[in-house]
Amino acid sequence: MRYRRPLLSDSDGTREIWPAFTDVMSTMALIMFVLVLLAYVRNLISEKRLEDFRQRIAASERQLRSVQAEVRAGKAELEASQSRLRAQQAVVADSNRQLGNLRTQLQSIAVLRVSVLDKLKRAIEAQLGRTSPSSGQLATIGNNGDIAVNESLVFEYNSYAIKKQAKPFLDSLARALGTLLDDADVRENIDTIVIQGHTDERGSASFNWDLSAKRATAVLDYLFQTNKTLADTYGSYFAASAYSKFRPINPAKVEAAYQQNRRIEISVIPKDASVRKVIEDYMQSTSP
Repeated sequence: MRYRRPLLSDSDGTREIWPAFTDVMSTMALIMFVLVLLAYVRNLISEKRLEDFRQRIAASERQLRSVQAEVRAGKAELEASQSRLRAQQAVVADSNRQLGNLRTQLQSIAVLRVSVLDKLKRAIEAQLGRTSPSSGQLATIGNNGDIAVNESLVFEYNSYAIKKQAKPFLDSLARALGTLLDDADVRENIDTIVIQGHTDERGSASFNWDLSAKRATAVLDYLFQTNKTLADTYGSYFAASAYSKFRPINPAKVEAAYQQNRRIEISVIPKDASVRKVIEDYMQSTSP
């Protein structure tokens, strides 16, 4: 008969199962610990990143505030610059206005001078006509505003003796000058009426100086002789001057140019006081 081994009792089975259970629990505990540790490390890393992010945000905010402050300062400076610019523009506009007024007044003086010359020219033309068959145009207003009288009308070549046929012209010129100076408005703005003698470039300088001076003086003397009122009442307004060959109006080396350059010019000089007064008024108006 075969022998059979008896079954283990419950107490023995329990002793064998318990070590296996404790191993499982230890493993699970270790896994839980590792998981917790990993979670903790991860949390530390997240907190570090969060702190870095917060610091970056704080730095950005500080930088933003700095930029905003700079923007405000720049805006204030821009407004100040715009204010200064507006002030300067106002000053420039006012200066331009004042300069415009000054220019207008000075132009009015220049216009007055040309007007005086034109009145004189028309007074001459009204009595003698615009041209003469022998001498061409009697009087012209040049680019410089002076009245130029044809030399051949008044003098022979290289002579300062007034031609007989010129005397009616000079008589009319004396009357025209007297009528002109009878106008108080005109007289108020005239400093001098200059009778100028001019020659061509031929001949020596000394001869031409002497000739141009004698011609200018001869014309002025005749004007005073033929119109005593002109000399007695308005003599202080007149002067004679000589320019010799040094102010030609035509530089060409031909006879027509030489004849054009030989001339008597009548120049009306406005009072310096009129110009000075305009400038002084301007300076006073612009002074602080």
